[in-house]
Amino acid sequence: MALPFVDVSPFLQKGTPPSPVKEASAKSLFTACHDVGFFYLKGHGIPKEQCDLVLDTVKRWMLTATKEEKDAIARKDAGVGDGDGARGYQRVGENVTLGKSDFHEAIDLYATYPSPPPSPPYGPLQGPNLWPKNSPTFSTTFTTYIDQILLLGAALMRCMAVALSLPEDHFEPFITPSFWVCRAIGYPPLTPEAMAANPGGVGCGAHSDYGCWTFLLADETKGALKVKSKDDGEGWVDADPVEGCYVVNVGDMLMQWTNGLFKSTVHQVVHLGSNYRVSVPVFFEPSWDAKISPLETCVALTGGEALYKEVTYGEYLLGKIATNFYTEEKK
Repeated sequence: MALPFVDVSPFLQKGTPPSPVKEASAKSLFTACHDVGFFYLKGHGIPKEQCDLVLDTVKRWMLTATKEEKDAIARKDAGVGDGDGARGYQRVGENVTLGKSDFHEAIDLYATYPSPPPSPPYGPLQGPNLWPKNSPTFSTTFTTYIDQILLLGAALMRCMAVALSLPEDHFEPFITPSFWVCRAIGYPPLTPEAMAANPGGVGCGAHSDYGCWTFLLADETKGALKVKSKDDGEGWVDADPVEGCYVVNVGDMLMQWTNGLFKSTVHQVVHLGSNYRVSVPVFFEPSWDAKISPLETCVALTGGEALYKEVTYGEYLLGKIATNFYTEEKK
């Protein structure tokens, strides 16, 4: 199984008329999402210099911030200080996948909750993002970058609409505004002790993503991101970085929206190198209060029966993040 390429450039400018290049782009997206669930996205228009700045900003902070500086923005449970259960810095091993601790550290950022309370204590996901206090450019760098990804996500949704023979602006009411998520992740090299705790070098356990699209920006490390092969169902395929492209994958919500027509593919990070790996996934999601149910056109293409019930995205997300910091040992 090889990851296909999709060119999104025909959809970057909103409101352009239908064209053969749009049809070709939409067709390639349909095939990539249906057959694989992962692809390389080219023609995205985000400058390399901007991408490099984002990665450098993360790496510099992760490697130079003191324990006290990291603790100052540490994630806390909802209702504890400025914690909302999700936002902020996570130490190595704090993030959990399938009940097991992952070997990475991260800063988690989220879109603004629709009706945030003015001061702590906060409920789940209701607090402000916790930005590094010792890096004055971190927030501006990431805010600018995330804004660019949101435009790109909207463009890919327009491409998806054409791929499904829908009006190009069909998804706009469901994604305006997107309740996006961003993770700034650092994967330290594994020590012998860490290898004993994380057999096989798993930096992030096998999982699928929650929402619509994941736009992955990563450094040049090869052999780390592994995608479950759909050819034999057992093997893993490397999704190595390709210059000028994002690695993009379908999320669970998009799979439900298309009634299983598009595949949310399992993937994991296995980092066995001696370098400190950095990645920045931005998860492009529906609006918090968007009601998502299988599209009629997709139901018709998948046997005529809706396989998923309607969900409100915010409620769905709250249910998912509740398990992000819950290990088997805590059961």
